[in-house]
Amino acid sequence: MEIIALQGHRKEGSGKEVTAAIRRNGLIPAVMYKSGGGEAQQFSVDPAEFRHLIYTPKFKMAEISLNGKTYKCIVKDIQFHPVTDAVMHLDFLELVPGVKFKATVPLRFVGQAPGVKAGGKFLPTLRSINIMTTPEFVVDEVSADISSMELGSTIRVRDIIKVDGVEVTNSSAVPIALIEIPRALRGGK
Repeated sequence: MEIIALQGHRKEGSGKEVTAAIRRNGLIPAVMYKSGGGEAQQFSVDPAEFRHLIYTPKFKMAEISLNGKTYKCIVKDIQFHPVTDAVMHLDFLELVPGVKFKATVPLRFVGQAPGVKAGGKFLPTLRSINIMTTPEFVVDEVSADISSMELGSTIRVRDIIKVDGVEVTNSSAVPIALIEIPRALRGGK
């Protein structure tokens, strides 16, 4: 799993004026919540540091240095400006060993489907999956094997390859991919 290092800058005070001053200085306000509960820490980060953390389809962890301590976190929420799409605020979730947390990770398909070789079209219906895990078992993606998919077949959330310590929280009946039969092979018009 890729970890992005961030330097947090302590936030003095709260309110609109303090937040506006942080943004004027080129920083982004952020909050770090503890996954087991507890007091949230407010700070600010440099936008150049977190670019590789949020502008990516991959699931990554952040290692935030704040007040002389280092915290392992994941991005929980991002608020964008409605017009410019600039990041306005970040919420992080501090990962506490042994405490479960929810995350959304990318879904990757492995193998080659015989239905595609026969002329069908592979159509993924989900690109990411919701999981619940602890920091010790966190994964950066989950996989589904498509090597048994024939023309017209569908695989579902329950077909995702199981990973120790990771629980998939999506409904098991939700389709994640299908092989569409082309019109020429259906025999219809």
